[in-house]
Amino acid sequence: MSVVAGAVAVDRARALVGTRFRLQGRSREQGIDCLGLVLAAHGLPAGSGRRDYALRGVTRGEIEAGLVPWFRRIARTRVVPGDVLVLWAGPGVLHLGVSSGDGMIHADVRHGVVERPGATPWPVVAVFRRRTRGI
Repeated sequence: MSVVAGAVAVDRARALVGTRFRLQGRSREQGIDCLGLVLAAHGLPAGSGRRDYALRGVTRGEIEAGLVPWFRRIARTRVVPGDVLVLWAGPGVLHLGVSSGDGMIHADVRHGVVERPGATPWPVVAVFRRRTRGI
């Protein structure tokens, strides 16, 4: 992913700040969840990701398998704006966010899409970057 592509992803994610949370949501009008935010930020079709998941219980392997068609895993120490953060938000709860460079943008269950400055409140368990070739 180029610096420009990362900046575009961050701009798209920021444009969704204030959108209400809706599990499996994929649009500003109907609400959005963390996967919907990642898809929108990276300009992927709303129907690209699975929709048969619950708020809890999705495994890291399932998340990674869902991201692999469009993203490649990178080292957690190499995060740049636009990268997808896979976060451990608690027992049985994995969450996605978009790195903004100095924080992250994510879909919060209580507050909708928000931008959070500084370090993430949850441990980052994996980082993915948008593929630029071979999609």
